[in-house]
Amino acid sequence: MTVGLSVSFFWYQVGSGDFFHSFFSTIAYNLEDNNWGSRYPVIMNQLYQGEINCEELDIALIELEDIYQSLKKFSVDKVVWDIEDLTKRPPWGNNISNDITDLSNYFVTSEGEDLITTFKHALEKAKEMNTRIKIETI
Repeated sequence: MTVGLSVSFFWYQVGSGDFFHSFFSTIAYNLEDNNWGSRYPVIMNQLYQGEINCEELDIALIELEDIYQSLKKFSVDKVVWDIEDLTKRPPWGNNISNDITDLSNYFVTSEGEDLITTFKHALEKAKEMNTRIKIETI
């Protein structure tokens, strides 16, 4: 099954649920001192639980930019595949592209797009349409 971000009838494909969970796990572990949602409550709590309503989109965009800037400071070996089991490693191990230089560009969607850029486009579309953004599985 594929996970993505849904904005009205627009679909932004992410990838597997494990992959998307890794993105959130990496943020919580490295940027929130293993305290899920303490620094980024809209993205880490509201969106992870399913959706962000239109009133919170500006905050989500600010949080996402801070996540991006903060992840730049971490090397790729700091990726967290599953915060509930820190021994788990990504299925591809250390076999990653040389284009990936830090955690800000580590996460690439199943369509080969940068996840943070895709996420930003989805948030901007939701803001433009004045609607919510949801995580959905198809």
